[in-house]
Amino acid sequence: MQTSTTILVTGSTRGIGAAIVSALENAGANVIGHGSRARDGAIGADLTDPQAPRDLWDDALDRADGRIDVLINNAGLFAANPLDSSDIAWLDAWEDTLRINLSAAAQLSRFAVRHWQERCSGGRIVHVASRAAYRGDSPAHWHYAAAKGGMVALHKTIARAYAAQGILSFAITPGFTDTDMAGDYLASRGGPGLLADIPLGRVAEPEEIAAIAKFCALEAPPSMTGAVIDANGASYVR
Repeated sequence: MQTSTTILVTGSTRGIGAAIVSALENAGANVIGHGSRARDGAIGADLTDPQAPRDLWDDALDRADGRIDVLINNAGLFAANPLDSSDIAWLDAWEDTLRINLSAAAQLSRFAVRHWQERCSGGRIVHVASRAAYRGDSPAHWHYAAAKGGMVALHKTIARAYAAQGILSFAITPGFTDTDMAGDYLASRGGPGLLADIPLGRVAEPEEIAAIAKFCALEAPPSMTGAVIDANGASYVR
């Protein structure tokens, strides 16, 4: 795809999302960002609200003069949900995590697929999932692992269903990455002790994940559609 590509990136105001925006803009792409609140030019949308993905998509289309070429589903919630929470607290945390990490991504993917079908233009979706989709996560993160596993299944379904229409789908499954979202978790699980499980000897940098996202959004050959790209320092190989 050409560097004039217009790209919507969710969860773009920090961490991996901010690194993705930087990488794409450096490549010449027109990037429309999103955050839970409007700031630094990003569209504000609380993805726990079922209506928010529709509003976000419509706002992004307005900014893009009616054409979006790539969607990057990066927005995520990673918060502990202990088993000994009250029933209602546990369920609320489960539903918020699935709403942001999976349902909103599915809604936006649907809008994107229909947009490209109407335009007969083709397009690309890049899903930022997680190693947890395959390996699972901690006892307090059932919801996170389930959401990311669902995202990978969503990605594979899109890739198989729409490749003939030029609609391509890619997924990235990072392990631990040096972001604010992962920092508290790393500390709670022993911090540096976790590195013993990563043969590379360190966690990933956001810029590494961003480089993969840029490749998928702008450079990956169409025959790669359906691919899941691991980035976990060999802590989980398959």
